[in-house]
Amino acid sequence: MTESNPKMSFHVESRRVDAHGSLSRCKNAEIDLDTDMAGNPEAFNPAELLLAALSACMIKGIERVTPILQFELRGVEVIVDGVRQDVPPKMESIRYEIIVDSDESDQRLALLHENVKRYGTVFNTVAPGTDLSGVLRRR
Repeated sequence: MTESNPKMSFHVESRRVDAHGSLSRCKNAEIDLDTDMAGNPEAFNPAELLLAALSACMIKGIERVTPILQFELRGVEVIVDGVRQDVPPKMESIRYEIIVDSDESDQRLALLHENVKRYGTVFNTVAPGTDLSGVLRRR
């Protein structure tokens, strides 16, 4: 008999607050959304949320694999830039830079980057439909 892992599921609820913004909730967290047609500098718009989700996925992936790889690091920063095309509207390209504060070898940094690309849920969801590329480098 084969043992199967239960699939993870996620639940988010969002509601319109007014013409200037909306609110998303999950677990005990809330995030303000920029759903104003004129833009709202106090909140993430949908494209920025996608880029934030991608960067969070990368950092969480690093958190997951560093104990397994016995990888020593002092910090991680992720910078993500996206370019939107108009017709059809979509993220045409996304470029990222993962900056790791670590004394690990270049070979170990490359291994960490491969793990980020291979095991990231959001990364693997976005990658097939977008020109997604980037680098992982040492601080």
